[in-house]
Amino acid sequence: MNMHLFAAFLFLLTFVAAPSPCAAAAQTQKKDYLSALDAGKIRDAESPSERIKLFLEFADDRLKKFQYELAHPSPNHHAVILNALLNAYASCVDDAADRIEAGVEKQENLRKGVDLMILRAGEFLAVLKQIEAAGTELSLYKENLDDAIEGTTDALHDAQKARKELAPPPVRRRNGP
Repeated sequence: MNMHLFAAFLFLLTFVAAPSPCAAAAQTQKKDYLSALDAGKIRDAESPSERIKLFLEFADDRLKKFQYELAHPSPNHHAVILNALLNAYASCVDDAADRIEAGVEKQENLRKGVDLMILRAGEFLAVLKQIEAAGTELSLYKENLDDAIEGTTDALHDAQKARKELAPPPVRRRNGP
């Protein structure tokens, strides 16, 4: 087996492998689709917009890995890897949308995060629809792809609604005439 393909397979397998009993306590601390490093970055983010940005970066990463797996099928667990990556992508987008919803309720300053969600969700939808149109091995992941498209569409609509609900940015006034 090609060494690069094997390394990619091992990396992707980390998303699919079941947690060990020792990791059960750690699983309650972080989402199962985030690595410990990713979860730490989310925890350390200083603002809601930064958390939204991170979730969108993680979603982009999962979507790119999905495309790679589609183009370079693993000889083992191919369908499982595809579905796990789509689920991880959708979960990242859902968490970013949840942060927006919570931020709007708390009247937090998350204009940058909302604008980024609108931009990235549109890009993600275009990629997901291209994947659907290409139909490569679609029967293996169709249900999860439909869920990802629906979740991304909902997140985009929620972000557009949030943009309208956010308080306008402060107006800076000049001193003097």
